[in-house]
Amino acid sequence: MSMITVSWDDPVVRDRLGRIRQQAPFIYGVTNYVAATLSANVLLAVGAAPAIGTAPGWPEAFGASAAAVWINTAALISTSEKDMLHVAACARDAGVPWVLDPVAFGAGSAEYDRIVRRLLDFAPAVIRGNASELMALAGGDAGGKGVETTHGSDDALRHIQALAARSGAVVAVSGATDYIASGSKVFVVTGGDVRLTRVTGAGCALGALIAAFLPVCDTAVDAACGAHATYAAAAERAGRHAVGTGAFGVGLLDELSVLAGLQ
Repeated sequence: MSMITVSWDDPVVRDRLGRIRQQAPFIYGVTNYVAATLSANVLLAVGAAPAIGTAPGWPEAFGASAAAVWINTAALISTSEKDMLHVAACARDAGVPWVLDPVAFGAGSAEYDRIVRRLLDFAPAVIRGNASELMALAGGDAGGKGVETTHGSDDALRHIQALAARSGAVVAVSGATDYIASGSKVFVVTGGDVRLTRVTGAGCALGALIAAFLPVCDTAVDAACGAHATYAAAAERAGRHAVGTGAFGVGLLDELSVLAGLQ
C-alpha cells in the first residue's frame, strides 16, 4: 500500500483552490437543514456558487446543469427518497460528478440504510464520511452513535480501501488524521482542529467543499485531497485564535476566505 501525504503547502492544492475563485462553479447540494447554512457559507467562502434543496424542478434542472453535486443523506429528514434518488440519477446521466455523504449509515435504521445503499448505484465520484459510517457501508459492523462516529479514522483504513475498490469511487474518511483511498494508493492529510467535531455541520460542509473542487481538478482523488488539505489548514488556523466553538465556526469561514484570497 502506497501512502502519500498531502497538505496546504502543496502548490497544486493552492492552485486548485485559486481555480474555484476564478471559475465560481455552480455547486448543487441536497443536505439536511441543520448543515445547510454552514455548507453554503463554506462554498461562498472559497468563491463557489451554491444552491441547496429540492424545490420543484430543481433535481432535474440543477442536478444536470451544476458543475458538481453533493448529496448528504441526512437530507431525508426533509427531502423525499424519490427526489434524492432523482438528483443522483440526473447528475449521473448528465456526467456531473457528485459526492455522497452517508450520514448516520449503520447507526440502526435499516430503512434509512436501504436508501443510502441505493445511491451507490448512481456512481458517486467521491464518498466521504466518518469512520463508523464508512466501515458500515463497506460491510463491517461499526454502528455509530447517531450521527457521531464510535471509531477513529485509523480503524477505517482497510474498510475505505475495500469500499473504494468495490464502488469505483474515491473514499475519504475524516478524523484526527484524514485518509483518502483511490486504487492502491492512500493519501494522508493531517492537521485540523478537534473543534471541527463540535460545530454542527462541519463534517457535512466538507462534502460540499469536495464538490467545489471536483470541476477544477483533473481527477476525483485530486479534488478530495485538495478539499481535505484546505479544510485542515483553515481549521488549524482558526483554532489558533478562537476562544470557543462559536468563534471557531466563524473563524473557519474567515480562514477559508483568506486561503481563497477572498478576504
